[in-house]
Amino acid sequence: MRIARFTTDEDPRFGVVGEADGVQVIAVITGDPLYAGIQLTGERIALDDVRLLAPVLPRSKVIGIGRNYAAHAAELGNEVPSEPLVFLKPNTSVVGPGDPILYPDFTDDLQYEGELAVVIGRICKDVPAEDAAKVIHGYTVANDVTARDLQKSDGQWTRAKGSDGFCPLGPWIETDLDVTDLRLTTTVGDRVAQDGSTGQMVVKVPELIAYVSRFMTLLPGDVILTGTPEGVGPMNPGDEVSVTVEGIGTLTNKVVSRD
Repeated sequence: MRIARFTTDEDPRFGVVGEADGVQVIAVITGDPLYAGIQLTGERIALDDVRLLAPVLPRSKVIGIGRNYAAHAAELGNEVPSEPLVFLKPNTSVVGPGDPILYPDFTDDLQYEGELAVVIGRICKDVPAEDAAKVIHGYTVANDVTARDLQKSDGQWTRAKGSDGFCPLGPWIETDLDVTDLRLTTTVGDRVAQDGSTGQMVVKVPELIAYVSRFMTLLPGDVILTGTPEGVGPMNPGDEVSVTVEGIGTLTNKVVSRD
């Protein structure tokens, strides 16, 4: 099931993405499915007539996992960590599909990182890896936007990865998906920049949830970014960046100067 968050120039609503008579539609549901479940209102809207928003606005946190693909760690001159490398992005970094990625004036090296994102479905702590599926609401696509120069100079990653607009998410949440080996690509304009697979993750999704939940309570709507394959590189104002995860869809954002 694909769950979207959208607007028709009114308050944000949620709906299930599907097809009717050969046209993609959103079947509107009541409330937030994280809390109210799936209750259809009977209203259907053509997908082309809505503006998709970030499918979830984390009430608490976005948790990033660094260097979880060996080739990506190597391309930046790093070793694969002996255990997951965890960082946080605030919920103010989240934007949706089609929203601009604002290029701030405090960096000269803004880069894309296409990733699979996991959306947590309920409060949980100390989750065994074998029970991880029980706490997952679904999956979406992410661009872990990174100011690479600040990541190197600051000594920690708050500005480099947590600035406003540095976490595009979308286009929707897929609730039923085997993520063990999905193709993940990033294009900048017409150029394919990243072409990898979730099967290349060093630490897999169940083990990531088990690791993070040992020291941090996970809340409904929290998002875990699972790392990026090799091929990261710069984005510049005017670039259109698209991240595609097989079985979910494509997240596209344009880079715009903040000035």
